Amino acid sequence: MKKKSKKNNKRGNTNECHNSVLTKTSSPRLLSDNALVHIACLVVLILIIYSNTFNAPFQWDEDEFLVNNPIVSNLHYFANPSDAKGFQYYGHLTERYIGYFTFALNYKMHGFSVLGYHAVNIAIHIANSVLVYLFILLTFRTPFFTINASRFTLYDSRHLIAFFSAILFAVHPLQTEAVTYVFQRFVLLAAFFSLMSITAYVRSRLAEGKQKCLLFYCIALISAVLAMKTKEIAFTLPVVIAVYEFLFFRDTLKRRMLFLAPMLLTLSIIPLTLIYLRGDMSAGEYNLPGVSNVAFSRGEYILTQFRVIVTYLRLLFMPVNQNFDYDYSVFKSVFDPQVILSLLLLSALLGLGIYMIRLSRFEFHAPPSLRLVGLGILWFFITLSVESSIIPLDRLIDEYRVYMPSVGISIAVVTGLFLLKERLQSLKAGKVILTLLVLITGVLAIGTYERNGVWVDKIGLWEDTVQKSSGSAEAHYNLGVAYQNHDMPHKAMEQYLLAVNLRPDYVDAHNNLGVVYKTLNMPDKALEQCLIVIKLKPDYAEAHFNLGSLLYYRMGQTENARRELMTGLRIKPDDQTAQQLMRDISH
Repeated sequence: MKKKSKKNNKRGNTNECHNSVLTKTSSPRLLSDNALVHIACLVVLILIIYSNTFNAPFQWDEDEFLVNNPIVSNLHYFANPSDAKGFQYYGHLTERYIGYFTFALNYKMHGFSVLGYHAVNIAIHIANSVLVYLFILLTFRTPFFTINASRFTLYDSRHLIAFFSAILFAVHPLQTEAVTYVFQRFVLLAAFFSLMSITAYVRSRLAEGKQKCLLFYCIALISAVLAMKTKEIAFTLPVVIAVYEFLFFRDTLKRRMLFLAPMLLTLSIIPLTLIYLRGDMSAGEYNLPGVSNVAFSRGEYILTQFRVIVTYLRLLFMPVNQNFDYDYSVFKSVFDPQVILSLLLLSALLGLGIYMIRLSRFEFHAPPSLRLVGLGILWFFITLSVESSIIPLDRLIDEYRVYMPSVGISIAVVTGLFLLKERLQSLKAGKVILTLLVLITGVLAIGTYERNGVWVDKIGLWEDTVQKSSGSAEAHYNLGVAYQNHDMPHKAMEQYLLAVNLRPDYVDAHNNLGVVYKTLNMPDKALEQCLIVIKLKPDYAEAHFNLGSLLYYRMGQTENARRELMTGLRIKPDDQTAQQLMRDISH
């Protein structure tokens, strides 16, 4: 009887601890006050470190995708998308409808004044950071933690874990490409709807009444659909939600599937959109944005991504030598030492995440917060998989691709540091770790502000890029464009020559070189470049226009000018400048 009484007493202590946690959870005032202060800190700090970007110009391909895109400048096409058929980016509109719609709203309000576009991007980044904070707080209220309350030693630190996870995500310099590069709003929006979806899903599972449960679940489902119609990276969202469900909630399989099935059905949205586009596009097969100019095989892309992911991890832990256009080597053999070592490192990291999840389940003495570390590691790999897997993109590495995956790393690192603090059980160690987190936040914030300074003008961005990627023909070409637009033809010519030396078939560089030669009154060299372009790409309309307007017409060769202009207009019939010149020649 004595033994049994002891056992019952032990159980009673466990329940008492569990009830204590629930009692603490129901203390809303202190929780609300802390949350408001933390959110205010997030907002203020983000505004400070991005304060020097509000007037940063459109960079690189934003002129093509936004300024010169008729879809962006007319809301009519969003009410009647079929009317945009025939436009170059009709497929992009269909697949990334929500993102383009926000750009169209920007244009409707203030044209192409850059301040409004940057303000929206920064606002979305703030919202994402707040959602990360709320998501982690909700996670600590899930059944996994409340059931394991007796060994949940980080309860009193949950707000700090949520705050530092959110703030490291918010101020990291690696996010600048997603936030400051206006066109990458697609990444920000896809992350926003994904974070909104998973946060609302968790809230619906924690809701006490049916009405609240249904309300939050509808928000989660609608957000998932909007994410799918914003950018293809959202394809992994239902997978993340399913993993989260099995890690942090306890229920029957039937009830789990009632919650998961509608979410998993959203996986069909992107494939169905592609099938529709391939049947609807009048000219050939439609490709995903970013996969039309791939210069390497699928196998080479996958092998190289092992090394690229390690680079992403290095940048997350040591964000130095950031670059807008990495001159990255393509790896062609699985036996390359760099590929093997990268694969081993990534396998070890993934294995560590899985081990921590299993440890938190099977080992009673292990802290349950290890499961949060494991979730962060799995989150990183799952959310990165779309752009670092079997579908080769035309660029091997881009910093904005780490935006959503970095949430997982932030959660894993911060939770791991707090677990270390608990393990050491020393007040001094706790102060050291908190001080370290504050210092890391400060260093990252300064790094972000400095990195944003590179984006304030086109010449500065591309000079920085060329300095770090001297072997990139694209970087030299874009620096040449920046010089040319700032009326610096000699510097532009130098960069275009470097670009064509690195890549002799670079038609855009040859074409612009021809324009610069004409500006510098070198007609023979200009003619040579135009003919090279037409030989490399006979359907390159701009070369025919340049040959007709810049050379033949000004040289008095009217018939030759008319012939080239007509050839160009057959390729690009909506070019108004060429149409006007044809009318002038006819008169």
